[in-house]
Amino acid sequence: MMVRSFIAIEVPPDVQQAIASQTATLRQTIGTERVRWVAPHHIHLTLQFLGDVSPTNLEKIAEALQAEVATHHPFSLTVRGLGAFPNSRRARVLWLGVDAPVNLLSLVRGIQAVNRRLGYPPEEREFSPHLTIGRVRPQVSTMDLSIIRSALENHPLEGYGQFLVEEVAIFKSDLKPTGPIYTLLYHLPLANHSS
Repeated sequence: MMVRSFIAIEVPPDVQQAIASQTATLRQTIGTERVRWVAPHHIHLTLQFLGDVSPTNLEKIAEALQAEVATHHPFSLTVRGLGAFPNSRRARVLWLGVDAPVNLLSLVRGIQAVNRRLGYPPEEREFSPHLTIGRVRPQVSTMDLSIIRSALENHPLEGYGQFLVEEVAIFKSDLKPTGPIYTLLYHLPLANHSS
């Protein structure tokens, strides 16, 4: 059986809570009929989406990635800023920005190189670090889109917290009518700080 999986950095619970409380007004203003919001405990930073992978291949990927990830040292990430893909006029995905230190980009390049060798090339579009907080529902009207845009533009820009990245994780994603269910499959620790 194939496993729909992706590689991500987990966001610690305190930052997830800060995001939940600081975006509560935004969620209320836009509502659930326009956007399917991501539950705070599901918010994560996707590094690469793998798609459907066999359990055997997933084990190989995890082993190869563990060796790669262990060559990178822990680093801090700051969550700040708010936006939409492809843009605020035609919003499809609502996101919070993540400062991209050199360490993060280097880690992502390493992960992508390993996966490419194993037959899982990265997506065409360039890696753009963000935390997805909501997906615009397909049937929204032009009026709905302008409400979303206005809510995004009027939301105060603030920092949502900072956290130390000490490991990368591989998740399984099960698509359900209520939204995806994520299950943690592998923890891949970064280099030990004391070394």
